Amino acid sequence: MEQFKNIGLIGRLGSTKVVDTMKRLIRYLQERDLHIIIEDQVGEVMPGHGLQEVSRKLIGEVSDLVIVVGGDGSLLGAARAIAKYNTPVLGVNRGRLGFLTDISPNELEERVGEVLDGQYITETRFMLDAEVYRNGEPVGNAVGLNDVVLHPGKSARMIEFDLYIEGQYVYNQRSDGLIVSTPTGSTAYSLSGGGPIMHPKLDAIVLVPMFPHTLSSRPIVVDGSSEVKIIIAEDNEAYPHVSCDGQTHLVTKPGDVLYVKKRPYKLRLIHPVDHNFYEICRTKLGWSSSFGDQ
Repeated sequence: MEQFKNIGLIGRLGSTKVVDTMKRLIRYLQERDLHIIIEDQVGEVMPGHGLQEVSRKLIGEVSDLVIVVGGDGSLLGAARAIAKYNTPVLGVNRGRLGFLTDISPNELEERVGEVLDGQYITETRFMLDAEVYRNGEPVGNAVGLNDVVLHPGKSARMIEFDLYIEGQYVYNQRSDGLIVSTPTGSTAYSLSGGGPIMHPKLDAIVLVPMFPHTLSSRPIVVDGSSEVKIIIAEDNEAYPHVSCDGQTHLVTKPGDVLYVKKRPYKLRLIHPVDHNFYEICRTKLGWSSSFGDQ
């Protein structure tokens, strides 16, 4: 197991609970004589902390481990900046669901201590690159850990597009859009749109139509290395948007082409040793349970 000596901290801004948990975490890490590096924006809401500050873009480069305090959205945002450094990420849940941030605040010191002592499991999660081309030239790109979503933006109109997978034509569709999701994102927006739950270890992408005009349109699961190409129809009256993890946005024009494919590097995610995907599903999604109650 790796030795973590330089610990980077990222927290969700605008939350007193996050700041309180962050201060508690800092005290614990200082007791263990570890070097602590905090994101500069977090440092602004913690005056007098006396710790090294760096930007989010660099925190993955100078840290052996990055701990994110917040919800899944906080970890999604951090992942896009950290993954390229291959720096492991650990999540402390101060949000709602907590599919990715799986350490609860009431067991903070115990669980973080276990990780620092080498008691943890590591898994990798692949990410998606989204790139928009106009007249054959790239005009915008973004990254998603959960999903890449084509949608009408502020307009309530349906949009029309042609879908290709690995260069093979699939269909022309009129709908509210299309969700292109990783296994990580299968329990997020994709699930709300009727997509399947996929185990995080799967190397697959699911494409989920959003309120399609035809009842025969259904989610499609394809190989994770597939290139997805979406051509925005010329006669669209709306300017469809592309959102990655619901946090970064690109605006397309009729005739633009959106390419979605697997990113070259993956996120390294750390969990406590007793991490169990199905238990998380039972807890977070309200699945019934009898075995665990006996």
